[in-house]
Amino acid sequence: MGIHDEDIAKVRASADLVQLIGEHTEIKRSGRSWMARCPLHGERTPSLSVSPEKGVYYCFGCQRSGDAISFVQEIDNLDFVGAVESLAGRYGVTLRYTSQNEGATRARKRSLLDAVEKAVHFYHDRLLTSADAGEARGYLRSRGYDGELVRTYRIGWAPDDWDQLARRLKLKDDDLRDSGLGFVNKAGRQQDSFRGRVMFPITDERGDAVGFGGRILPGHEGSKYKNTSTESSVYDKSKILYGLHTHRDGIVKAGEAIICEGYTDVIGYATGGIPRAVATCGTALTEDHVKLLKRFSADRVILSFDADAAGIAAAERVYTWEREYELDIRVAALPDGIDPDDLAREDPEALQRAVDEAMPFLKFRLERALAAGDLSTVEGRARTAEHALDVVSEHPDPLVRDPYVIEIADRCRLDVVRLRELLAGERSSVMPKRARVDPDAPLSQPTRLTPEDEAIRVAIHRPTEVVGLLSAGLFADPIRREAFEVLAEDGLVAAADRAGPEAGTLLRRLAVEAGEADADDVLAGLARLAGDRVMRDLQRSARMAEGMEQRRGYADAIQWVKSQLELLTESNTREAAVAQLLPWLIEQAEGRGL
Repeated sequence: MGIHDEDIAKVRASADLVQLIGEHTEIKRSGRSWMARCPLHGERTPSLSVSPEKGVYYCFGCQRSGDAISFVQEIDNLDFVGAVESLAGRYGVTLRYTSQNEGATRARKRSLLDAVEKAVHFYHDRLLTSADAGEARGYLRSRGYDGELVRTYRIGWAPDDWDQLARRLKLKDDDLRDSGLGFVNKAGRQQDSFRGRVMFPITDERGDAVGFGGRILPGHEGSKYKNTSTESSVYDKSKILYGLHTHRDGIVKAGEAIICEGYTDVIGYATGGIPRAVATCGTALTEDHVKLLKRFSADRVILSFDADAAGIAAAERVYTWEREYELDIRVAALPDGIDPDDLAREDPEALQRAVDEAMPFLKFRLERALAAGDLSTVEGRARTAEHALDVVSEHPDPLVRDPYVIEIADRCRLDVVRLRELLAGERSSVMPKRARVDPDAPLSQPTRLTPEDEAIRVAIHRPTEVVGLLSAGLFADPIRREAFEVLAEDGLVAAADRAGPEAGTLLRRLAVEAGEADADDVLAGLARLAGDRVMRDLQRSARMAEGMEQRRGYADAIQWVKSQLELLTESNTREAAVAQLLPWLIEQAEGRGL
């Protein structure tokens, strides 16, 4: 099952790998290649090398490698077919499927996406042109939303009617239901899910509309926000962040994402000059959300909502994410009772300050605990310190905990030694630490290339100069032997896919290695390496030979190899020696020699 190979090849040929990677991290030209800070793992020193000529990448930091398809698989958390489909849609390639069942599954997903996209157009058009959307337009104008902003976020209006969307789109019952746009009522008629609401389309990280958030107008009955409630193959709220696709460039550039509570807060941050906010879709922040942000190079996550609401229950989870994903999670303390959307209009500089002065998650919670306590009496200070110690005790790192204990002692005017004893007694377990690579540590220099590596590298970039003169049997290392064997039969991308994991990674790494070797030098180096190896084999065989004639044959062969190896060391005889030695070595490797 899958997609026709010819169509996959078209996708690979159409994809712009530099552009794809550049959407997630800053990428700069470095000679014939491009270098970037790898978005697939946490690092601060560029170690991802990209060869647009070959269409492959290799990271010297995490050793991940691949082509445009594998990059999209990694960055968007897709399977192979999903990544191919994503790229095909982006670059206008029509796909054919080898299995009717698989084609039907993919067609079903596309049908739901098409239904939601049609609804986006319907709601957006109603907001811009319909008389019954007048109040909604007035509300948006009062919030400072001009036409450009409305079009950028494709904001719409769901008319306060039972079935206008259903009648306009004429969807099948299951498409209406599974897309979350409506349902079939008891009378057997299609009915809309959203009525009388300003509509905010929710897109996935690829930009496909997958659902909606609807906001009730002020003064009208109903919950403030209503989100798509039906989870499907295209909409999983635990993995979706509103605004991520629109603000992905801002997140990548700043290395920071701001998590909000509502859609208008996300837009408020953008209008306030901070285009890197996203919002969860009616759910708490999940690990999948964190993974998603990390893939977009977000090393810092700022919570811009009531951190106490997410606080005590989520504290250990937050600290785990910080450790597991090397994140700095902070809280932006906004003025009480003011949303980011309001602050962006009234005092954008204050909004920027709140982001700039965002406190570490533990620091924010500790400040709340200390501010809520009574520090005017000994008893009050003791109770406050106990509460504050409870907050601090949840953090797994003693090097982080201790400075906060000192701060508690200072603010509560209590003995720090006694507080440390209390903390040690109350903390029954410490979260285990995982060993990790220090992102600030200097990268190791790439391993010096062996003659076999150099031969494969020339075969990748200039195959006509070496492939016809070599054989896989010349390579002693089994991984390099496999790499050359598949490379000699296919182009780089197909060879890397067909090879085993280690050989495939080797091919991609060598494709992006800097420098350019001389083909004659490479052939001589490989001949010398293989010649030394064959000569040792001949010497072992000579010692085991039974007859004089057989021993003499081995001795002659050994002497000839020695003479050719000596000729390889002289520039004026090297080319002739290579021409003599390589074919003979290939015969030995293929069992056609002595």
